[in-house]
Parts: sequence; C-alpha cells; structure tokens
Amino acid sequence: MVAFAVLGCGRIGKMHARNLARHPRAKLVSVFDVVHSAAADTARELGVTAAASVEAVLADKAIEAVLIATSTDTHVPLLTAAAKAGKAVLCEKPIDLDIARAEACWAEIGPLNPLVMIGFNRRFDPSFKAVRDRIAAGEVGILEQVVITSRDPGPPPIAYVRVSGGLFRDMTIHDFDMARYLAGDIVEVQAFGANLVEPAIKEAGDIDAAMVTLRAAGGALVHINNSRRASYGYDQRIEAFGSKGMLQAGNKRHTTVESWNHAATGAQDPVLHFFIERYTDAYAAEIDHFVTCLADKTTPIASFADGLAALKLADAAYESMKSGRVVRL
Repeated sequence: MVAFAVLGCGRIGKMHARNLARHPRAKLVSVFDVVHSAAADTARELGVTAAASVEAVLADKAIEAVLIATSTDTHVPLLTAAAKAGKAVLCEKPIDLDIARAEACWAEIGPLNPLVMIGFNRRFDPSFKAVRDRIAAGEVGILEQVVITSRDPGPPPIAYVRVSGGLFRDMTIHDFDMARYLAGDIVEVQAFGANLVEPAIKEAGDIDAAMVTLRAAGGALVHINNSRRASYGYDQRIEAFGSKGMLQAGNKRHTTVESWNHAATGAQDPVLHFFIERYTDAYAAEIDHFVTCLADKTTPIASFADGLAALKLADAAYESMKSGRVVRL
C-alpha cells in the first residue's frame, strides 16, 4: 500500500482523492486545502484526515506520495517542497505558466532524483492509448498526419481566464502533449488564434479559438483545433493517418444506442459533457500507473520533462501567433 495525501480539494482534487481512496494498492491518508471547509468535506466523505497545513502533510513520514491539484501558481513551490521532503509527486498540469520557473524548479530538485509525474491524463485514455500503441506497432505504416480536436462545451469563468495563462497553456497544453505522445518530438510550430466565442475573453487578453500546425522530427504533420464552445458537448477526437491507413478515436456517449425514425436516422445520446465525465477511465488509469511506478521504482510515462516540453510548445505557439511566423524549436 502506498500512502498518499492530496493537496487541493476543488473539483479535480476531490476526483483524484476519490480515485485514490478506492485504489486497491493505495491508501489515502490525508487531504489539504486552503479552503478548510473543502478539505473537511472531502475528508469526511472519504474517512481520512483533513490536514492542518501543507507542512503537516510533508512532515508526516508515513506519507510516501502527494498529489498536487492546487492552483497553477502554487505548483512549483509545492512540488519543490514535496520533493525535498522525499515524497513522490503527481502534479496537475501545467508545471507553471513561466517556463523559466519550471526549469528552475527542476534544476533545484533534479539532483534529488525525485519520482515526479505530470497530470497529462489523456495519455491514459484507453482509446487514445490504443491509437498510440497501434501506430507504434506499424498499423498505419509511416505516420504522416495527426489531427487533434479538442473543444470545450462552453467558456470558463472570466475570473479563471484572467489567471489561466491563456488558452495555449491552459487548454491546448493537453493537445501539445498528445501531439508528442503520438508523433514524437516537435520541431516546428505555427499558430493562429481568434476571438469568436466570448467578447469578455478578448477583453481579458486571451483567445477562445485556435488552430495550430506542428511538424514532428520524424516528418509527420500535426493539426490541433480548439474552441471554447461546442454547443453539442465536450468534443475530443484524434485521427492518425499514415502510408498504410488511418486510425480514429471518437467521442464518448452515455450509451451506444441509436434511434432511427421519421425525425432522425442514427441519432445518439449527446457526447459526454466535460473532462471529468469524458476522461473518467483515463484518470483512474493515471493513478494506477503512478502507483505502479512507485512500487516498481520506474519512470512515469508523463514525466517532468514532458511537462516542460509541452510548456515550451505553448510558448512557441504564442510566439508564432504574435509574429505570424513559423517557430522552430
């Protein structure tokens, strides 16, 4: 049994805490949140301790690993403190909004050889993983094109937009990681952004729609398209095309039932509404992978280096969007 603490008891932190509480090889010991009532509610639900402070969590020698699900601006200090306390860390993305701070974090903790995993949960989606495994097995031959569609059901609150670091660091970062996961290292980035959804997002200094084209070191081209509004739900699809064929992974629905009548043919349930519902299996598999890495002392497939690489792609996308040029890495 690996003993865990969860830092952050918002929507995603509570979801992670629940997954840890029911994992057969993990033991959730405590939770913490700066909003004490949120920690108390989660602790009460799961039958664990609501820690009085981060320091109390890190001083507890029984706790082997911490899961960081706090606001992005706290990731680096918490990750650093946890690593120095000898804890393994699963940290939600992004590592930070500033690449220099993220790099400085690793420069400080890297010599400690910590076990750190970044929360790129989509690598663990069963369908997306199957596409990646089948590419690796040669099913599509030489990979030539990847298309990644990621559209939210609606814009986030403007207060969140103002502190999110922008669409590329907050939302597209998952797609940048998926591009690397499927096609390998990226060497060129060209990005276009627009404000087509919510005027207040533009007033907050962000975009709400984007298209990004990437070139992988192996030659494959990757296209990412994002929108902050999909009227039909959470749109999450990938397509991998190569010299021998194509693989697709589509959206998920509550059921596979289709309705055929005078009004519609092949009508299905709406796609699942948002990320926790859509990636339920992926989040559980992510926790399982991290627990396995702890037990086997192996490196996670979503490492700190992967977090840095995705953040660099986000920065390159902003540079390209502002300059109108292709950015080479």
